[in-house]
Amino acid sequence: MNRSSVTERSPVTDRPPSTDRLTVAVPLDQGRAYDILIGRGLLDEAGRHVAALGAKAAVIVSDTNVAALYGARLRASLEAAGLRSGLVTVAPGEASKSYATYAEVCDGLLAHKVERNDLVVALGGGVVGDLAGFAAATLRRGVRFVQAPTSLLAQVDSSVGGKTGINSGHGKNLIGAFHQPRLVLADTATLDTLSEREMRAGYAEVAKYGLINDAAFFDWCEAHWAGIFAGGNERDEAVAICCRAKAGVVVRDEREDGERALLNLGHTFAHALERLTGYESARLVHGEAVAIGLALAFRFSARLGLCPGQDAGRVANHLALAGLPTRLQAVPGGCGDADALVAAMAQDKKVRDGALTFILARGIGQSFIAPGIDGAEVRAFLHDELRTP
Repeated sequence: MNRSSVTERSPVTDRPPSTDRLTVAVPLDQGRAYDILIGRGLLDEAGRHVAALGAKAAVIVSDTNVAALYGARLRASLEAAGLRSGLVTVAPGEASKSYATYAEVCDGLLAHKVERNDLVVALGGGVVGDLAGFAAATLRRGVRFVQAPTSLLAQVDSSVGGKTGINSGHGKNLIGAFHQPRLVLADTATLDTLSEREMRAGYAEVAKYGLINDAAFFDWCEAHWAGIFAGGNERDEAVAICCRAKAGVVVRDEREDGERALLNLGHTFAHALERLTGYESARLVHGEAVAIGLALAFRFSARLGLCPGQDAGRVANHLALAGLPTRLQAVPGGCGDADALVAAMAQDKKVRDGALTFILARGIGQSFIAPGIDGAEVRAFLHDELRTP
């Protein structure tokens, strides 16, 4: 299982496509503004939205699982709008964010004769979005692309903001580029086909937005999380709230020179866990690592005297209620010792002059950037966490 696509359930057909559409604007400058469209059934009308961008061709990049479910539908919509279409597929899973697969995607797009004015369409979860976006950023020195995210994690987070990239043996997302999409089509009906595990994993990123700077949204999540999973109006509303929050941050700090780093709450821990588990999604998917990372960030903040212990407990309790792991011991097969975890963090993108930077919290909705954290203090905290039953 992986954060790119899990298809354990068949597509749900008893809910008709909604005519309601939510739109979130990302008002970047220099003609790079774009919209995020949110609602059920958007893939079937994707052609007219993509055609409005002025391309003659749109080539889809997807993984084999998602392509089997939605590839033909998306191509039919594109071609009905007069666009020449193509499809490039990769294996599902975090392992596809590699140099080798990146090269295969670039060659596949070139084989489909993608030109500078054409569009690459990323159809899938976070892995596909990151990979296809990076290929688009570098192909012919930059071609346009559209995000069509099909996982909750991708719809609320990774499809928005223009971060693209692949992994290295040295760490996650260390090779990449900022390359904004021209459009995001978040068809929330595609989430009906996700496994419960992937829905839970995506929910970690939903809760994260409340924990960063919106305590009222975290309150709302505590009351409505089940509706997000069930696919009611709460799902579309949650996606829109998260996208609106991220869009605001991206506009103010596109290249993560300051405020945007707050979006990495829990991720310093999470990326270390993913690296130490070898990006093996059977053991740990990204959202599960984020859930553990969020709980660790709040417990570490409490240990440092920054955050009330009851807030740290409330965060862990809510994530656990949603079926997410909150302890290092929950990682199947283990995650190494405290020294290994700290060493894995040393390649985090937020490291400055060799010093660790964390996103910590003074309470729910009160996160802040904490540079220069003492590695020995982190190591001692992790050592105690690993010993906690």
